[in-house]
Amino acid sequence: MITYISVLRGINVGGKRKILMADLKKMYLSLGFQNITTYIQSGNVIFNYSKQADPDVIENKLQNAILKSFGYEVPVIIRNIEELQKIFTNNPFTKSEDFEIERLHLTFLDKKPTKENTDSLALVDISPDSYHIINKDVYIYCNGKAIDSMLTNKLFESKLKVRATNRNWKTITKLNEIIINQYAVNKYF
Repeated sequence: MITYISVLRGINVGGKRKILMADLKKMYLSLGFQNITTYIQSGNVIFNYSKQADPDVIENKLQNAILKSFGYEVPVIIRNIEELQKIFTNNPFTKSEDFEIERLHLTFLDKKPTKENTDSLALVDISPDSYHIINKDVYIYCNGKAIDSMLTNKLFESKLKVRATNRNWKTITKLNEIIINQYAVNKYF
């Protein structure tokens, strides 16, 4: 049994693309996923799957099922729990003693961006904020409000040529706690 997390983009935001988590859980069950846990209404779903599967296959399976079940095209990005725990421990901004958790965010990318595209992004003035790309994840530190930041899904998608969805660091921390407590995995930190 393999444990995955899926992050859905753009559901239940401002009353648009509304999906109840209970209905989402039923849909996951109908696809053969098990031990399903959702966290908040923004589409964070932790689940088990009995097969080793390519994340792209699971993403497509979920996107098609969401479209069929709810009528919305919703991008879905998958990570396994080992990847999520590495995300949690690899955050370069948490190495500093004076970081503020409210300023930390993570953008999940559906694939690792090319060097050419990361170089293109580096030309954009994103001050006063900063970011680090590690594999398929963008660690973000906002010096002001996240809503005022240039570091948006739209920017990453246009410059990096990938799909993206963002979560605040409190959500990442909670997801990590859930997988440790409910899915009986070892801590990496």
